[in-house]
Amino acid sequence: MTQTSQETVIGRVTSVFGVKGWLKVFSDTDPKEGILNYRDWTLVLDGKRIPTKLEDGRRQGQGIVVKLKGLDDRELARTYAGAEIRVPTEQLPDLPDGEYYWFQLEGLDVFTVEDECLGKVHHLLETGANDVLVVRATAGSIDQRERLIPYLPDQVVMSVNLNDSRMVVDWDPEF
Repeated sequence: MTQTSQETVIGRVTSVFGVKGWLKVFSDTDPKEGILNYRDWTLVLDGKRIPTKLEDGRRQGQGIVVKLKGLDDRELARTYAGAEIRVPTEQLPDLPDGEYYWFQLEGLDVFTVEDECLGKVHHLLETGANDVLVVRATAGSIDQRERLIPYLPDQVVMSVNLNDSRMVVDWDPEF
């Protein structure tokens, strides 16, 4: 999930499903069906904002299909393909201590335990085994390399301080 001001991206529309205006969506929530818990969506496509309400939805094979209120036409539904699905950030559930949404980690400055700046978290990758931080160099980093650092709390990621926008990792800068 990525955050844009006071909204968080929780998925995106991928294509149409059937002939009655249903849409296939890719969900960034965990579990995937969690996207169905949010009823008030804002679709953002090419800078255009489309407020909408989720009318119905379900798991379909490996994906999720949804029906938006007032959207009953396949051809109109097709025009929504590629849209980001956003919800107000305050609607996200609170997480237990030590757990973070991806958007909270993006933009954090990353330092080694020896206080060497490696850069800033650009985004995260989901690999199956564990998530991976993509850390890109900044003006203050020790070099200009991009690093892929496994997000393993207490093993690699030693601390996260959202207030100071800082993460400390036990990571060899040569990797």
